[in-house]
Amino acid sequence: MRWQRARRSENVTDGRSGGSGLRIGGGLGLGGIVAVVVISLLMGQDPLQILGQLSGQGSQVEQSQPADGRADPEVDFVSAILGDTEDTWAALFATGGGQYRQPELRLFSGGTNSACGYASSQVGPFYCSLDQKVYLDLGFFRELEQRFKAAGDFAQAYVIAHEVGHHVQNLLGVPATVDAARRSGQPMEGASGLSVRQELQADCYAGVWAFHAQKRLDWMEPGDLEEALNAASAIGDDQLQRKGQGRVVPDSFTHGTSQQRVRWFKAGFESGSPDSCDTFEAKAL
Repeated sequence: MRWQRARRSENVTDGRSGGSGLRIGGGLGLGGIVAVVVISLLMGQDPLQILGQLSGQGSQVEQSQPADGRADPEVDFVSAILGDTEDTWAALFATGGGQYRQPELRLFSGGTNSACGYASSQVGPFYCSLDQKVYLDLGFFRELEQRFKAAGDFAQAYVIAHEVGHHVQNLLGVPATVDAARRSGQPMEGASGLSVRQELQADCYAGVWAFHAQKRLDWMEPGDLEEALNAASAIGDDQLQRKGQGRVVPDSFTHGTSQQRVRWFKAGFESGSPDSCDTFEAKAL
């Protein structure tokens, strides 16, 4: 995957230990940071403290780059993928007469607090609709490769695009619709439950992104699509239950089977249209 071709997002923040908490590639910008440093030195104040106050992080600002000054390649990758999801969904929303509101992607390690509550890394990447942020522990990518045998940069890109798909759902009002359906008596869990349908739609939206990203950047290499499909298959409810408890319990499904996740990603990738992602009206998932 030639991901270096993508524009870098300004909406990635590094909340890991040793990270600055500042937006990577954005925030004040280089000129603004230089100005703050110069002014603070003239005033006899600590420039790091001033920058920390401006970013809401107090005096705990540290360097977010390795000591040798090189950018963190993992963070650069995340910024590239998020940037391209921004470009894709901005164009698609504009086509429909709307405006895409970009989410923030916050990196964390071990655990993190969000507007949706505390979450440990064990829950995996997640999206919080209350603060419109995607949360990602980069260790999940290593787990994806080692535990789930789903290696590759396009597999990782699929994970990010899936969570961004939840943000798209939020902007379109899907969570409110799901909540109303739940209150009317429709089940959340189960093979055809609301949770499964919501997750499969996010998979489909990830496929829609992949279609447009490829059309715009021509960045896919042989095997990339298979990487994404392998990742989608590896984290299906049936696969996870079979490995974790030795049996499959469809009544407790929340994300869909491996076959369903692959099918809906492919539906989005082959059509390139969000209209193909109406999992809530689909009779057969």
